[in-house]
Amino acid sequence: MQYMKLAGCEVPVIGQGTWYMGERAEQRAAEVAALQQGIDLGLTLIDSAEMYAEGGAEEVVGQAIAGRRDSVCLVSKVYPHNASRRGVPEACERSLKRLGTEHIDLYLLHWRGQHPLEETIEAFERLREQGKIGAWGVSNFDLADVQGLPSPDCAANQVLYNPSQRGIEFDLLPWSRAQRMPIMAYCPLAQGGRLLRHPRLQEVAESHGATVAQVCLAWATHGGGVIAIPKAVSPEHVQLNAAAGALRLTEDDVQIIDEAFAAPTHKQRLEMV
Repeated sequence: MQYMKLAGCEVPVIGQGTWYMGERAEQRAAEVAALQQGIDLGLTLIDSAEMYAEGGAEEVVGQAIAGRRDSVCLVSKVYPHNASRRGVPEACERSLKRLGTEHIDLYLLHWRGQHPLEETIEAFERLREQGKIGAWGVSNFDLADVQGLPSPDCAANQVLYNPSQRGIEFDLLPWSRAQRMPIMAYCPLAQGGRLLRHPRLQEVAESHGATVAQVCLAWATHGGGVIAIPKAVSPEHVQLNAAAGALRLTEDDVQIIDEAFAAPTHKQRLEMV
């Protein structure tokens, strides 16, 4: 597994996402077990948000990390409509309660909303001074948005990134790497895992005795500066995600993927899901 710095933590380049967790009570035990299995396998970065199942995903995470909080780097996100000077600390307190912790390592603005960024960042900074968060960052911010932040202390930007949706490579990703600002790639397998049957990706996977999902994760992280956060619930998928950290793509592999999914040649509007 490769590692990199995120919000003062040494984290694996493959973490655990929790989007769609916490939505069904009958899945709760399996979701908690999956996150715990991932931690045991070294996937110690867990990403969540107050939006996910309206706090349900954070509750799942809270159960999963009970008694092992110190071994996990915890990321969560605040809704834009809660991102006011008063709303941020209130939302953070609710997230802390659901997560069963006194400290979130990285707290992100989920996407840009109506509240002035100066207000949001002021609230983030106050939380950091109080020790309730370790660092703050953003999500779904394009290059102009992140360059226009009224503070240089943004610790990360979480955006959509996978072989079929790679518009950030034109400007946002190179700039972020130059600034040493980590990119967190959500939907690294594309929404709904729609890349998993692509013939060229299957070709690369077969050459390594790997799965297409593992190839996508290795591709997202191979150039450096990117952390992929796939979601997995089944024990098999958690195991495969952890093993993907050891997969190294060759130049020929990357060329095959480039031929199947062309790199951007011009500025594209930032994609979001």
